Amino acid sequence: MSPPSRGGPLAGLRVVEFAHIMAGPTCGRMLADMGADVIKVEPVTEGDATRGFRPPDLDGESAAFMMLNRNKRGVALDLKSEGGLEVARQLIARADVLIENHRPGTMERLGLGYDLLSETNPALIYCEISGFGRTGPMAHLGGFDLISQGYSGIMSVTGEGEGRPPVKCAPPLTDITAGILAAMGILAAYIERLDTGKGQRVDTSLFEAGVTQSFWQAAVTLATGVSPGPLGSAHPLTAPYQAFETSDGWITVGASNQGTWHRLVEAVELPELAEDPRFRENADRMQHVDELASMLGERFKTRSTTEWLALLEEGGVPAGPVASIGEMLKFPQTLARDMVVEVEHSKLGPVHTLGFPVKFSVTPASVDRGAPLLGEHTPGVLADLGYTEDEIEELIRSGAARA
Repeated sequence: MSPPSRGGPLAGLRVVEFAHIMAGPTCGRMLADMGADVIKVEPVTEGDATRGFRPPDLDGESAAFMMLNRNKRGVALDLKSEGGLEVARQLIARADVLIENHRPGTMERLGLGYDLLSETNPALIYCEISGFGRTGPMAHLGGFDLISQGYSGIMSVTGEGEGRPPVKCAPPLTDITAGILAAMGILAAYIERLDTGKGQRVDTSLFEAGVTQSFWQAAVTLATGVSPGPLGSAHPLTAPYQAFETSDGWITVGASNQGTWHRLVEAVELPELAEDPRFRENADRMQHVDELASMLGERFKTRSTTEWLALLEEGGVPAGPVASIGEMLKFPQTLARDMVVEVEHSKLGPVHTLGFPVKFSVTPASVDRGAPLLGEHTPGVLADLGYTEDEIEELIRSGAARA
């Protein structure tokens, strides 16, 4: 399985991804962007379910699939056929890392579970991403981001307050976080393997990803025994730290310490608030947070977002607009940090995608290959495994593989 020549800190790392939709593909994308040779294995029929997430699409290619699966090589196999399963076994035998996010028991039923594979490839790092983890009373359950946001408490603290319907964090927070945690776990296991030569099982879940996001709220509950509720854009531990309406939009303001608080009241020309006993210290402000928000809110309505941003920046107060996604993608800072990049897609030509969020001074990550078409790299990968042209044609003719 000769990986294509790519740079990056993980160049030479061989990964096989048996994953679909988001958490697993996010993990694979992170590793691929850092230079790993990630081979994505999809079903021969319709491929990863994300291919069907249309619209939006570009000439029939799902925008969602392309976002999650760039930099990967794509192979399509029927894992219920002996021919397809044998190809999978050979891919795994040559791999450093396996990623899977199927329902518990699926890989075991295929004969691709960790216990069996580690016997023949003891150096294999086997990453499992599931709804609730592989142990515990809920290990048998599947999971989606929405379900995990509910179970992990995230939805109970998201939204505008009592009496309002629960609100989901719009981005699939637990899916993306689980993928990042999985990549972190894989790299930790890889460092350990460099010392011992042995791989291991890496197990994380959407539920644990959601729990991990509850640092502040869990700290409150563990200290007081009281579960916090939704606060809109406000902070559970410090104030003022929230969004305020301006004359033409919204602005976010973060006065999270005493120095910033004093600079804020000067910038908004309300210096008397600094000596008001209701607002003197953070503990006072938290006790009277609604009164404070009301007073500041009235002041922020008197000028435009642009005017306030200039005044607050001049005053040394952290602040920003509530930007749309379209506005964010065009920010000079976004472009300066290469967070929107162009990549060549084999069917569509140049397409835009998000860049990699970590910059390396010596071995930079890169986005240099568009997401694969279904089975696009099957013949080449099979040839790398030693299959002859006739054998490859037979696997495709029989439906065990697709190109």
